Amino acid sequence: MAWERKIMRIVRVRNSQKKGVLARLLTAIAEAGGSAGSIVLVTETSQNVVRDITVNAEDKIHLDAVLEAMRNNEGTRVIEVRDEVLELHQKGKIAIRSRYPIDSLTTLRRVYTPGVAEVCLRIAKDPSQARLYTSISHMVAIVTDGSAVLGLGDIGPLASMPVMEGKAMLMETLVGLSGIPILLNTKDPDEIVNAIAAIAPTFAAIQLEDISAPRCFEIEERLQAMLDIPVMHDDQHGTAVVCTAALMVATRQTGTNLNKSVIGQIGLGAAGYAIGQMMMRLTGNPVHGADLSPDALERFEKGGGIKSNIKEIMARCDIVIATTGAQNLIKPEMVRKGQIILALSNPNAEIDPEVAMERGAAFAADGKSVNNVLGFPGIFRGAVDSYAPYITHEMYLAAAQVIAEMTPPGELVPNPLDRKVHHAVARAVAEMAIKQGIARADYVPYVEE
Repeated sequence: MAWERKIMRIVRVRNSQKKGVLARLLTAIAEAGGSAGSIVLVTETSQNVVRDITVNAEDKIHLDAVLEAMRNNEGTRVIEVRDEVLELHQKGKIAIRSRYPIDSLTTLRRVYTPGVAEVCLRIAKDPSQARLYTSISHMVAIVTDGSAVLGLGDIGPLASMPVMEGKAMLMETLVGLSGIPILLNTKDPDEIVNAIAAIAPTFAAIQLEDISAPRCFEIEERLQAMLDIPVMHDDQHGTAVVCTAALMVATRQTGTNLNKSVIGQIGLGAAGYAIGQMMMRLTGNPVHGADLSPDALERFEKGGGIKSNIKEIMARCDIVIATTGAQNLIKPEMVRKGQIILALSNPNAEIDPEVAMERGAAFAADGKSVNNVLGFPGIFRGAVDSYAPYITHEMYLAAAQVIAEMTPPGELVPNPLDRKVHHAVARAVAEMAIKQGIARADYVPYVEE
């Protein structure tokens, strides 16, 4: 759920070598509604100083105001404004590279004809050998129809590609898996299921991404029934795992008994439904659910939840989780003393954590702290390495427990870029799969090359 829609630019400025010019410039940026990030010294002479200043703004209007204020600052000349985000995305963020250099005819004959024929025949005789002798062992399909991308909504598959590339980068960087984006130009569940099933032999696992509810539930369920490799819709289970970990930490910090708390889930889309389900399986108690959609409420009730509404949840529940996308949905006067509130919508939460704390909440956080990147890389690595054909609730719970255990004091979750956390998640998921008897016992933990 962690996503902020802000504009960032690198502004190169030449300041005169006079006292106070830089200080006034930074003040001007702040007063115009922006914020300065990194400041890099480029060149310096006796007369001038050239710096690259990272400037953040809420939107295009604020950015224009910030740039105008910078240009009007006495002693400052704006030389260049660069969009490094766009520059970084040029030609894409990922590529497939050969693991071995082809620098001789001998190597060519080993990796291609005639040598490759022997490997092909070995796999034809024993298909399980494909995991050993091909890249299938570390390939994960990242599949989307572009119908529910971040907070942008239905922007289509092509526009979703930068997000899919980002997911692939995180997989490779954090746990060494090769994520391959797959964009599907259809929203029909039958066509999506058939397309993924047809390409499934290429991959060790399938990650469904940014597919809108309620279709995402049916698509994941049907695919997992058809395939003998893990299928996970990250918006559901990745978010649920990290949210559960965050609640474990929050209840520990506040001395709250999670199993005895009344829990409410506001918003029953992909993330909200999965969080509610995980909470019910973890605690053994029904979760109160609220949503504007009667179908979503009906689905939640069939899954063991209790139909409710926002007023009832805020009045009765000790723990409140919100995933609605509606800014300021939870009014300050609704907050009860001692509640734990996770308002996870981005870029604007259902209630500002500071406001909730001022109104008496024992703990409050927003979506900036609950990042599902802490979940999906390790979950997939553990499932793939242990040859698990699917991912169980217990495997998800094992991931959540490790994330909670590895959270530093005073934090809600660990640093999402800490590789040790992801490796620990992978190990816990694999070991649980082995314990449940659905995976190979000769599992070898992932080690970075």
